[in-house]
Amino acid sequence: MSQLHTHRPPASHRWVLLGTAAALALGLAACGNGDGQGAGAGAPGGPGGQMPPPEVAVLAVQPGTVNLSAELPGRLEASRVAQVRAQATGILQKRLFTEGSEVRAGQALYQIDPSPYEAALQSAQAGLAQARAQLAQAGALAARYKPLVAVQAVSPQEYDAAVAAQRAAEAQVAAGEAAVRSAGIQRGYATVTSPISGRIGRSLVTEGALVSAQEGTQLATVQQIDPLYLNITQSANEVLRLRQALGAGQLVRAGQGEAARVQILLEDGQPHAQAGRLLFTDLTVDPATGQVSLRAEVPNPRGLLLPGMYVRARLQQAQMEGVMLLPQQAVTRGSRGDSVLVVAADGQVTPRPVKIRGAQDGQWIVTEGLAPGEQVMVEGAMKLMFGAKVVKAVPWNPAKAGGAGAAPAQASAAAAAAPASAASR
Repeated sequence: MSQLHTHRPPASHRWVLLGTAAALALGLAACGNGDGQGAGAGAPGGPGGQMPPPEVAVLAVQPGTVNLSAELPGRLEASRVAQVRAQATGILQKRLFTEGSEVRAGQALYQIDPSPYEAALQSAQAGLAQARAQLAQAGALAARYKPLVAVQAVSPQEYDAAVAAQRAAEAQVAAGEAAVRSAGIQRGYATVTSPISGRIGRSLVTEGALVSAQEGTQLATVQQIDPLYLNITQSANEVLRLRQALGAGQLVRAGQGEAARVQILLEDGQPHAQAGRLLFTDLTVDPATGQVSLRAEVPNPRGLLLPGMYVRARLQQAQMEGVMLLPQQAVTRGSRGDSVLVVAADGQVTPRPVKIRGAQDGQWIVTEGLAPGEQVMVEGAMKLMFGAKVVKAVPWNPAKAGGAGAAPAQASAAAAAAPASAASR
């Protein structure tokens, strides 16, 4: 019994045959379209049966002023900090505040047993009364001797002794008054008050504890958190480049005559409601880190920010005039430089080298290479890969793009690399 042998071509040959068949099918479909018959007869077309030019989104660039800002790390610090310490020795009787609450300057915080100080004050007052009585007696004796010494009824020596006794009594009164004031001050120290207004932390002592004025027992800490200080660090090289650019006229100092504006960025990336202001820049560089310290003042009326928090600060340092902003996906960045695709009035697409100086709010800052009013392609560059040389420009809508302008630069460069090379051919 004979067997029928069928020959099957290799897999690579089968792919070639399938490709040839697909090409023949497309050719037949094209012939059918030319006769007004076939499945493609009703397809839309341009003049002479050509497809219309593809639509691309463009942005007409205009020069303007851009605020240059730097995002720097910083740590928040209370603007005023006061350690509440004991100035009287004794047993702590009462705590007169709520931990974590707001306190006013002069508000009573603790009560130390005042009995020893009240007794000392009464003793000083008694000593003052005795000194005043001695002064009255010595003054009366000196007043009595004064007319008698004139008629030589009293010797001058006795009169001089009476006057000296009067002056000694006056000194004793002055010393007694000082002792009373000192005892009163010590009595006042038994009531511990807040030295500043702010928020008080936890109590470091409890009722019944022995506190000492000699050791300066710390009782609590009061911090003023409105406003807060923000300590920022910036690279010394960045500060030097900024000053050189300002000196050369390439940049303009932001806020002429005013303190630089500082925006606080919270952990979730949202900005703090109140912006701060830069107070000063340190004159020295930390030799260990190569950083320069800056300090800003930040309003904190609601107490949302807390001392010790690490945040990022957006510091406006300078302004650039006559520059243009482009969405990041509109720029192709590569080792040979940066470029964009410019759409002319007749729809012709031309690559154009540009000069980039940093980014601002998800957009590239273009300083050179574009003229005012030129249309830069933002979206649709992938359509140029199919051989289109003329396009139809439509205005770019950032809202419809879904925030594409804030896309990372690496993604935009990868998306536009192929169209740029196709256009350059």
